[in-house]
Amino acid sequence: MSSILTITSVEQDPKKKQRYYIYVNDAQDPFTSVHEDLLIKFRLLKGREIDGEELKQIVLEDSHHRAYILALAHLGARQRTEKEIMRYLARKELDEHSTQKAIERLRQEGLVNDSIYAEQYAAQRMRSQLKGRRLLQQELQQRGIKKDTAKEAASKLNEESETEIAIRAAMKKWPYIKGEIRERKQKLAVFLLRRGFPSSTVREAVKAASDGVLEDEDGLMLDN
Repeated sequence: MSSILTITSVEQDPKKKQRYYIYVNDAQDPFTSVHEDLLIKFRLLKGREIDGEELKQIVLEDSHHRAYILALAHLGARQRTEKEIMRYLARKELDEHSTQKAIERLRQEGLVNDSIYAEQYAAQRMRSQLKGRRLLQQELQQRGIKKDTAKEAASKLNEESETEIAIRAAMKKWPYIKGEIRERKQKLAVFLLRRGFPSSTVREAVKAASDGVLEDEDGLMLDN
């Protein structure tokens, strides 16, 4: 194939209306397909002569553009981590370079920010799921957040708020734990530790739950 190519036909993809097939030098098969944004940007019109290397660069930029558009659509109505986007684009068989380019662009535009995501996720999950900072840090790392970023987000959660959340979780769980008082306290402590609360907070929450309500002989709930 000569170094100078002539665009002999441009046809819209019938299934993907925003993409166009580019045919060169009267070939029966398309040389490539590009998004309409690049079609306009590079004036890829019938009869235009274009250097083969330039066309390869356009194809590369189209790959970057496709990765960005797919990542943007994947964001939808909620934030996602960089890792989540990378996994999604990998499933779409985008090359690693295009994926990185898309993430860099989303980061520059403020559409992807793992630090903000981590802080918002941790604060929301602490309130709605009644979880402690340690467990929330683990969850963030599982979602692809870097360890340092996850740790920083968890550390920003208010310690007093964590204690209040632990007490709420303890009070909610306490009525459903069976056994003698000592056994119930032990079971509750294990439950709270598994939810990521520190030992000192767990002791306070267990005391609040066990001291807050007493059961009389008839099973009636009386305030202490």
